[in-house]
Amino acid sequence: MSNFWETRRVVVTGGHGFLGSYVVERLRGRGAPHVLAPTRDKYDLRLGEAVQQMYADMRPDIVIHLAAVVGGIGANRERPGEFFYDNLTMGVQLMEVARQRAVQKFVSIGTVCAYPKVTPVPFKEDDLWMGYPEETNAPYGLAKKMLLVQGQAYYQQYGFRSIYLLPVNLYGPRDHFDPKVSHVIPALIKKCVDARENAKSEIVVWGDGSPTREFLYVEDAAEGIILATERYNKPDPVNLGSAFEISIKELVELICEQTRFRGSIRWDNSQPNGQPRRKLDTSRAEREFGFRSTVAFREGLRRTIDWYESGRTDTRSGHP
Repeated sequence: MSNFWETRRVVVTGGHGFLGSYVVERLRGRGAPHVLAPTRDKYDLRLGEAVQQMYADMRPDIVIHLAAVVGGIGANRERPGEFFYDNLTMGVQLMEVARQRAVQKFVSIGTVCAYPKVTPVPFKEDDLWMGYPEETNAPYGLAKKMLLVQGQAYYQQYGFRSIYLLPVNLYGPRDHFDPKVSHVIPALIKKCVDARENAKSEIVVWGDGSPTREFLYVEDAAEGIILATERYNKPDPVNLGSAFEISIKELVELICEQTRFRGSIRWDNSQPNGQPRRKLDTSRAEREFGFRSTVAFREGLRRTIDWYESGRTDTRSGHP
């Protein structure tokens, strides 16, 4: 338990979501007695009056802003305006009202999509402004990147304390497996399990398999966010990652192996690859607040697949 949380009221936007649910659990495990997670049906954080009402009702000392409209390449390509407007509007209003109410600390969660399309590997935080993001997710990436600009501007003018964290692609149990919004790992797990159960001879995967990605297990990400909230107070952005890079081709083959899908893989080269490479320099997080990931990728992937398959078994047997 940490004394840091004993007297503080903490609001976690998106606290009922994938990452947020783990952050809420870890905060309570740290001894935080007042952890509040607003729901969208009561507080639509895109609306100024709802943001004001949430602050009036919950009276937070700390805000950890995780709420976001997110999805994979397909969703980003189909809904760029929504991804830009909703994410920008939520973040800007939440931080402004936090400043007005003298909230002690505002924690912004950015995205690896904020990095330029072509960035020297591993990505260093100082390289964030070296170019334009990858086109398919640029509206989302830029909307989240504006929270860094806002936080630094507010620190300079008002002395307002906010921090900005850049997690790489997350995965783990409780992820979203709906193909309309899912990211690469849950989408591939569902695709392989469905193909195995329906005795299909092949799966189709977008792109050519050459891009690389880094993945961070969701429980590690939650721990990194909490450590940064406790220990980090600078306006400079910080990467959160695992420092493990894998190609999409290798990833697909590994998921096929672990889901016991024995068919073939057909690459659809008419669909986009996304950013060519993603791998973060994670040295700043370790230096500034002692964060290092602990869950090896194969182990995290195994846990994720087991969780997904056990949920399907429960549903088919009539258990919720």
